[in-house]
Amino acid sequence: MLWLLFGLSSVQAVAEPVTLTEKQAVALFYQRNLNLLLARYNIETAMAQEIIASAIPNPTVSVEVLELSHNPGQNSTSIGCAQAIPGAIHNCGPAEYYTFSELIEMAGKRGLRMQSTAIATQAAESDFRDAARIFTNMVRDAYYGLLQAQKNRWLAQEIVNFYREIIRDNRLRHQAGDIAESDLLRIEIEAMRADADVDNAQAGVEQAQAALAVTLNWPDKSMQFLADEQWPAIRDIGQHLSQPVLLDKALALRPDLQGDKLRADQAEKDLARARRLKFPDVTFNAGYARDPGNTVLNTGFMGISVPLPLFYQYQGEESQSAVNLNQMRLAAEQTELGVRADVENALAAWKSADSVVKRYEAELLERARQVRERMELAYLKGGTTVLDFIQAQRDYKSVMLEYFTAATNRVNAYYDLAKALGVEPDAEISRNIDFPLELDSGRQGKIE
Repeated sequence: MLWLLFGLSSVQAVAEPVTLTEKQAVALFYQRNLNLLLARYNIETAMAQEIIASAIPNPTVSVEVLELSHNPGQNSTSIGCAQAIPGAIHNCGPAEYYTFSELIEMAGKRGLRMQSTAIATQAAESDFRDAARIFTNMVRDAYYGLLQAQKNRWLAQEIVNFYREIIRDNRLRHQAGDIAESDLLRIEIEAMRADADVDNAQAGVEQAQAALAVTLNWPDKSMQFLADEQWPAIRDIGQHLSQPVLLDKALALRPDLQGDKLRADQAEKDLARARRLKFPDVTFNAGYARDPGNTVLNTGFMGISVPLPLFYQYQGEESQSAVNLNQMRLAAEQTELGVRADVENALAAWKSADSVVKRYEAELLERARQVRERMELAYLKGGTTVLDFIQAQRDYKSVMLEYFTAATNRVNAYYDLAKALGVEPDAEISRNIDFPLELDSGRQGKIE
């Protein structure tokens, strides 16, 4: 990928077109798209929350010095100063207290908090895969839209070249008196229309290039992208399976549904933790005291402190968590309905688009070429009129444009079906989606 970026930077200076494959376009998109970068940061944030949730509260150490006032009139025999001479007036000195305290969470609240944040990280990873699933198709739509525009431009230029040869031959025929001047004029008019089609096709290419550049978030407006001149290979993603099987596959793989289900699981953990808030946490205290004014000079002590939930027992937190759980479950159910609709619509669109392309490739394209060639030969030999000849060229152009549109629709339907199923046809791209941030090291608390 570094060589690709270097090549793009080098070409930027001379403003020459750069031919990209689909994989290269998607890879550039992964590096530059702000929405995917935001999704990655969400994963990092969730990992940081895991670290915070697993942390044990730090202990508290306090040091106190008491009885700082000077009291020379105090009788040592009455207060028991440890080193005083009986019957003498003595200053006992300050008392020193060293205290250690530690909060101990009870009823498994820390464990539930850790489980909740771990599930939140998994949900963030699912959100990233879902964002990649959606935005990758946006790149592909723009990429194959550019390829269709390039195909249209090629066809328009091919027709222009064809008419140039016909006009050259027909001018000779007109000079020889084989055809009427009106026939030559009709063909010249069609040639001018073909030139206009080339201009329109070039405008379509430039618009498609701009759309792809915007999708890739490339800031240089002068950068020109060209799509590789081939349609993608159609891999097996289950498009030949029955609809119920595909529905089960989508329900198991769709990252948006997985994310919603994970958030429902997280809400269950949060509700369980909210219900345990009524069980108070315990603060353990222990310490050492040195008090010259006491009968015992050195002593230790320990104790516990517990807040009593007499007036408020966290009913609000429990109710709020219960409402959140219901909302998450409802969101998961709505997403599941959407998944089912996506699969049904995408499968129907794929079957229709695939059958249309197969029909063109099996019959219509060859027939259109044959009719065009036969009409050209017949016209050159005087066996047909110029109007029939022109109509054959128009029919050929119409069939080819329809085929390019159908091929683009087929590609989009294929990737839309993959998106609806939650699968990535390209294994290399799939690996990049599954491991966006080297999550194995991140789970160990290493966040760059």
